Amino acid sequence: MRLVLLTCIVLIAFAGNSVLARLALSPSDIGAGIGPWNFSLIRFASGAVMLLLLAKPRASWRSGRWRAALALCAYGVFFSYAYLKLATGTGALLLFASVQLTMLIVAFSRGERLGLLQMLGLGLALAGLVYLLSPGLDTPSPLGAGLMAAAGIGWGIYSVLGKGDGDPVARTSGNFARAAILILLATPVFLGLSPESIPAPKGIGLAVLSGTVTSGLGYALWYRVLRDLSVTTASISQLSVPVIAAIGGAVFVFEPVTLSFAVACTIVLIGVGLATVKISKP
Repeated sequence: MRLVLLTCIVLIAFAGNSVLARLALSPSDIGAGIGPWNFSLIRFASGAVMLLLLAKPRASWRSGRWRAALALCAYGVFFSYAYLKLATGTGALLLFASVQLTMLIVAFSRGERLGLLQMLGLGLALAGLVYLLSPGLDTPSPLGAGLMAAAGIGWGIYSVLGKGDGDPVARTSGNFARAAILILLATPVFLGLSPESIPAPKGIGLAVLSGTVTSGLGYALWYRVLRDLSVTTASISQLSVPVIAAIGGAVFVFEPVTLSFAVACTIVLIGVGLATVKISKP
């Protein structure tokens, strides 16, 4: 029961990132109206501080890699800009599907071959995304969908680059610290091209909450849980994240859950589940 409870907390934290981003980035009549770049900067800076407190700073810095940090930056920045255009659940579904598809493509390029069940799952996942993005339905913003797909590719690449020996919390801490530095260094350029107003305290608070709790503590707890879960169980459990995010969006951001999203979500999650179960081993 303890393991089940911890796993549920982690999955809620993952979905919470999407909910907090929507709340922070939505106009002030609904959310906090913080700019996407300021949200990314505060999120990664606060997340890096939290993770450095959980791990030894010197060992964490040595464990990080700049390539992984660059992929992490791509995920974080595209994620923030995408949520200016997307509903909470739709964004989580596009992100999750893009991550899994990216990792499957990387595995295929490295010599792993897809079995019949994997190919069926991959086809279903792609069909679900095509259905979600089809004209005539409640189609999400093409720009937002493209940005979230890019965010998913960034996170998928980071997940591949982030694997390795040693303490995973220290490695994540080092990568987050590098990502925060890269975003900070790029801030004058991006804010010079697209100025953002000084964020209100509510926006800062939501970004800090996203960075420290749902990102920093959420990832640290996830690594703790992974020691007691099979890879298959861990992969399947993440299928619930877009659903939890959609519920959170409906409750906290007052977003409707449309029939087209529900159908697409079901098709994509079944497809990703089939592909992931087959490729993963306990």
